[in-house]
Amino acid sequence: MGRVVSLSKDKVHQFSKKVVDSLSILEGLGVEGDAHCGKTVKHRSRVAVDPAQPNLRQVHLIHSELLDELQNKGFDVTAGTMGENILTEGIDLLSLPQNTLLKIGKDVELRVTGLRNPCAQLDNYQEGLTKAVLDRNEKGELIRKAGIMTVVVRSGVVTLQDAIEVILPPKPHLPLERV
Repeated sequence: MGRVVSLSKDKVHQFSKKVVDSLSILEGLGVEGDAHCGKTVKHRSRVAVDPAQPNLRQVHLIHSELLDELQNKGFDVTAGTMGENILTEGIDLLSLPQNTLLKIGKDVELRVTGLRNPCAQLDNYQEGLTKAVLDRNEKGELIRKAGIMTVVVRSGVVTLQDAIEVILPPKPHLPLERV
């Protein structure tokens, strides 16, 4: 089991989000009061392509271990600065397969849809940050480390220190791809 170590949201589209004590999570929509909340896509570049496509990026999670790694490389990143809604600890988010369920606290359930694709906004925040969240595995395949995206299956409130239970989908497991 993992746990929630920080929570963030913002009503406007900007890179970083404001740290808060709790999040109201709405089924099929996302984080109440966040710019990315909605049934259809809210990410500006995706809206430009097709505003009617479903929102597979309702709630963004990053593992706190990534922030530790980036801080050790000299980057000034803290909770909320990379635009995540939920900062986790103790779960290897990037290794989860598609459709994994994350049960947070007593009510909230999120379904993992894919990986966040790092974009130029990272370098606008701090030069070199995009490269720092990209890596290669032993086969030379690209690894995106900027967190995962989810959709809300069950509403509720998420608070600091809430436990996160991982429920894997039936096999065969599908690896995460960018969404």
